[in-house]
Amino acid sequence: MEGENTKKAKPSPLPESLRQWSQWQLLDSILPTGGFAHSYGLEAVTQARLVNSPEDLTTFVIHVLENTGSLLLPFVQASAVSPDSQTWRKLDRLLDAMLTNEAGRKASVSQGSALMRVASSVFSEIPNLKAMRDEALRGGSVFFHHAPVFGLVCGLLGFGPETAQRAYVFVTMRDVVSAATRLNLVGPLGAAVLQHRVAAEAEEVCMSTNPVTPYPPSITLHPLYIGPFSSGGGPPFLLALPAA
Repeated sequence: MEGENTKKAKPSPLPESLRQWSQWQLLDSILPTGGFAHSYGLEAVTQARLVNSPEDLTTFVIHVLENTGSLLLPFVQASAVSPDSQTWRKLDRLLDAMLTNEAGRKASVSQGSALMRVASSVFSEIPNLKAMRDEALRGGSVFFHHAPVFGLVCGLLGFGPETAQRAYVFVTMRDVVSAATRLNLVGPLGAAVLQHRVAAEAEEVCMSTNPVTPYPPSITLHPLYIGPFSSGGGPPFLLALPAA
């Protein structure tokens, strides 16, 4: 691609024992990536009185994970397998074309931009990461969607693709359960129990990941309440999500 750095990014030079510390830090909730500002639609469905019980909340969390697996996990996997500038940019553009809901798109860009900024500052043992970010900012052709950025960082930190997928699902589950706590839908202990309870479903999501494709083989409509349109209100709408 003209004007793009297509050289392979160099992974972390640290020994395996030290790389694990960086890997754990990537999953730490203290890392300021803005994930806790995104409720994954939970606030909207709560206001619409569609989540009224612990069972409803569990079902909602599982649906979020399933939708994450069908749409976003392939981008995490592909970016982790080939953590280089060309692959990352291609995946970023493709995901931007597939995210049709503006609220979800903005959340993805916000979280991805924050993760890239934080990771390039914190994980200084990977200088290519900062160089890739600086080049992307200068060119202005990268959206910084969260899933490709997450996979890129995981690949450079030495995560295998399967571990990167599990890490992404874990972070998603952690953030949506945290949103439930903030909305007083569940207490801290109940949140921990819920997170442990859906682990089997989360693992199933990871094992069902398909390769990235711009045209999913099948489409299923999930009746997901998104809320009123941002410009002057309007009715809720359905979002078409690719089936796993």
